[in-house]
Amino acid sequence: MGKIFYLWAFYAEGLMDKALNKEIFRLAVPNIVSNLSIPLLGIVDIALVGSLSSLHIGAVGLGGMLFGFLYWNFGFLRIGTTGITAQAFGAGLRDLQFQTLLRAVLLALLLGSVLLLLSPVLLPLGLNLLNVPGESTALVSLYFQTRIWDAPAVLLLYAFNGWFFGRQNTWLPMLVTLGINLSNMALSFYWVHSMDWGIVGVAWGTVCAQYLGIGVYLLVVFFLLPKKRASWLFDSLLRGGEWGRFLRINQDFFLRNLSLSLAFGFFYRQSASLGTQVLAVNTVLLQYVNFMSYGVDGFAHAAESLVGKYKGARDAKRLELSIVYCLLWGGGLAAGYALLYGWGGRALLSVFTSEEALILSALEFLPWMVALPFVGFVCYLWDGIFGGLTASKEMRNTMGVALLCFLLATLGLVPILDNHGLWLGLSVFLGVRGFGQSWIYVRSKERLIAHP
Repeated sequence: MGKIFYLWAFYAEGLMDKALNKEIFRLAVPNIVSNLSIPLLGIVDIALVGSLSSLHIGAVGLGGMLFGFLYWNFGFLRIGTTGITAQAFGAGLRDLQFQTLLRAVLLALLLGSVLLLLSPVLLPLGLNLLNVPGESTALVSLYFQTRIWDAPAVLLLYAFNGWFFGRQNTWLPMLVTLGINLSNMALSFYWVHSMDWGIVGVAWGTVCAQYLGIGVYLLVVFFLLPKKRASWLFDSLLRGGEWGRFLRINQDFFLRNLSLSLAFGFFYRQSASLGTQVLAVNTVLLQYVNFMSYGVDGFAHAAESLVGKYKGARDAKRLELSIVYCLLWGGGLAAGYALLYGWGGRALLSVFTSEEALILSALEFLPWMVALPFVGFVCYLWDGIFGGLTASKEMRNTMGVALLCFLLATLGLVPILDNHGLWLGLSVFLGVRGFGQSWIYVRSKERLIAHP
């Protein structure tokens, strides 16, 4: 009883901590704005080629999906960089912050170059995995062969975004993201409508905008770099122990992201096996899941920055409070999404499609859109928390177990429940992740929050 009273008093005191809540929103709001601007770009790209042909629309959609799956696996560069940098920031280790950025940049350049070299292999593999129709192959290939040149820039953006998040700065990444998206729209519009470049113009607009964003980051970092001899920065390249920790953490996050990609790739393939109508319905409904994750991830990224900072500063009390309040705020936002989907779900469907038959088919599965925010928000937030703790092994293992449960649940439920079984399987996937990470944190809290 005494322990319960202590916990109540501890968290009640935190509720009065306006400074901490202000800090959470200062970090979360720019992330939410940045995240919500991402789907807008895809809509604009499709609108730009909409006057050309339906094949162009499909090619841009398939091409964007292909790069989404490809680049998502390398998002570990942001997560790992944020966690290590935030801990160094909290500990006041300025040199380690810049050394972490250097390692992330070098790794991003290496992996981006590898993707460019492997592009002749990745293209046919991607066309096969997405089961691209024969009539769309030429346009998708043209889009891919142009867009792949932004691989180094995309991976560098992950590194720079993660570094600034770790330094508790989410406003600059937001401004850079918005600048990239606006530049992309302007360049794509010019090259599609004024230069008549078609789908290649859309791809080049994306490529050039990404490199413009890198230019802004390089300029800012140049002015932040300590004005002294730079040898200390490059000396870090010879420190095998620090490189080992950096690579180990990023390797675990890569395997975690790969498992996530496999899960959603399997979801798409299972949807396709149930028929073109089901595939179309699930593709539309997954946009509901994505929009929810874009919002809740704002608080997850805030947790990532704050938890890492307070771990580095050895401030266990504020670390725990940050976790609790990010979970509460994220849960509140998830409840808002559930209400929106419950009351306005049909109206939202008409935004994605005008086909009445598709809307009627999707309405049957709308209750899943109401339930998933409650099931999924916990795992999204724990991802940010574990990222800030650099608990990479725990994230990797939890995602692996969740993937296995998802595959078993889906294979067992779909033959019985049809598409409802597929959505129940996805709920199992999200639920296992959230429960597993909660259990690990409670069981191993002292070890996880200990200073590295």
